[in-house]
Amino acid sequence: MTKFLLAVHVLAAIVAVGPVTVAASMFPPAARRALAAPGSPGATGAPDATGTLHLLHGICRVYALVGVVVPVFGFATASEMGVLGSAWLIASIVLTALAAVVLAALVLPAQSAVVEGRGTDPARLAMYTGMFNLLWATVTVLMIVRPGSTTGA
Repeated sequence: MTKFLLAVHVLAAIVAVGPVTVAASMFPPAARRALAAPGSPGATGAPDATGTLHLLHGICRVYALVGVVVPVFGFATASEMGVLGSAWLIASIVLTALAAVVLAALVLPAQSAVVEGRGTDPARLAMYTGMFNLLWATVTVLMIVRPGSTTGA
C-alpha cells in the first residue's frame, strides 16, 4: 500500500504542481509583453499577449486546485511509513503550507489583477512566483534527501 500511495503522491506532484510552477513562471514575461502591446503607452508588444495571460492564469488556478491531492496523499504516505513526526517531514509540511499561501494570497491575485486590467508590477509578480517556486524546490529536495533517512539515498 505504501508504494501505491507514494506513487500517487509523486505523480500528483508532477502532474499538478509542475504545470503551476511553469505557467506561473511564464506569466510575468507575458504580462510585460501585454503591457507593452499596441494601445498601451510605448506600445511595441505582441497583440496575442492577453490571450496568453488568460491561458496561463487558468492553468495556474485549475492546477492549484488539483494540487490539493499532493499533500493528501503525502500525509497518507507518511502515515503508512511511520514518519509523521520526522523533522524533515514537518519542515516540508510547513514549507508546503507556505507555498500554498504564497500562491493563493500573492501569485493568483496578482495574476487576476493583470488579466482584469487592474495592473500590477510584473517584477513584483515575478518575485512572488520565484518565492513560490523556491519553496517547492526546497520541499522537493527535502523529500528526496530526507535527512536522517536510513535508505542511503
